[in-house]
Amino acid sequence: MHKLNRIDTPAGGEHATIYLVFELSKKTWQLGVLLPGSEKLSRYSISAGDVTALASRLARWRAQAERGGKPVRILSCYEAGLDGHWLHRWLTDQGVISHEIDPSSIEVNRRARRAKTDRIDLEKQMRTFLAYLRGEPRVCSMVHVPTVEDEDRKRRTRERERLMKERISHSNRIKGLLHGQGVRDAQPLKPGFIASLDKVRTGDGRLLPRWLKEEIVHEHERLGLVDKQLSALEAANKAALRAATPGSAEAKMLQLIDLKSIGPIGGQELINEVFYRSFDNRRQVGSYFGLTGTPYDSGNSRREQGISKAGNRRARKLAIELAWLWLQHQPGSELSRWFHQRVGDTKGRVRRIAVVALARKLMVALWRYLTTGVVPTGAVLRPSL
Repeated sequence: MHKLNRIDTPAGGEHATIYLVFELSKKTWQLGVLLPGSEKLSRYSISAGDVTALASRLARWRAQAERGGKPVRILSCYEAGLDGHWLHRWLTDQGVISHEIDPSSIEVNRRARRAKTDRIDLEKQMRTFLAYLRGEPRVCSMVHVPTVEDEDRKRRTRERERLMKERISHSNRIKGLLHGQGVRDAQPLKPGFIASLDKVRTGDGRLLPRWLKEEIVHEHERLGLVDKQLSALEAANKAALRAATPGSAEAKMLQLIDLKSIGPIGGQELINEVFYRSFDNRRQVGSYFGLTGTPYDSGNSRREQGISKAGNRRARKLAIELAWLWLQHQPGSELSRWFHQRVGDTKGRVRRIAVVALARKLMVALWRYLTTGVVPTGAVLRPSL
């Protein structure tokens, strides 16, 4: 067992500090702990989600650390993943200073075959955590944990996204079944669609077969339920916007909607997915969207590998969609002029690459607009009603 270096960690000195790391899985949680004065990583296992057993362990470790006569604190970390953020909140309630690590930010051995076990992972995570606490640059990235309210608000846009996909899937299934019988241009959401099936003729002049019609009716029932839920969700979202109070998330959505090219859905998604949190600078904004460049400059090799795509994929997709809409509805803005000066009349791949750069600039401009109230240069606001 190699010694774990805790020198110069900010937790040293006036506190007796316990370092705790988790390796989470659906069945078992592996715990790795470093107690004050020890350089050996102790390992424990508990059933996944057993907070009673975890609380017992925390109390035992605190009692051991208190023997030194110093105030005790516990620093913990685990990789963000399937368990979400509830464990972070529970640990915080227990007086633990909790951190969530972005798993993709941890460097790994590049050998073609590398050993990977829970034992190795625990030690690797502890070394990474201690290096982070010592202030070593770029050793890993910590996840910004949203509040319960901010996390719950995301459900509104994400449920809509899933319902839209389901509606398209059911509609396309019905159209595909009919198309296979020579029936074209079906409109499953049109009133009276099911009743019209009794008169529909196949391409060779026959009535629809019994079991095919039965399947279409069942598929249409699911389509109707999804469409009903989608309509109710959108009505609730509109009502929330109408009841917006100053300083609320809905007020920020309305502020975005004031800009031409951004509608209620786009404004809601931007606030719920991105601008519910604060950013210190434009680099953090670009990084969150995954729109930062990844240059490769080593020896004689110099090339641009494209954007990192390391951020929020939903936000990145939305940013690029809004960039195209911005060009259409804000042609006189400084951002649109920059794009056209750079691209001109060029079509195809160059234009698609340039719109990614525009998306990054636009998201930074919207962040400044929300934080300072400064409208993007040349942008047009919707007229007040």
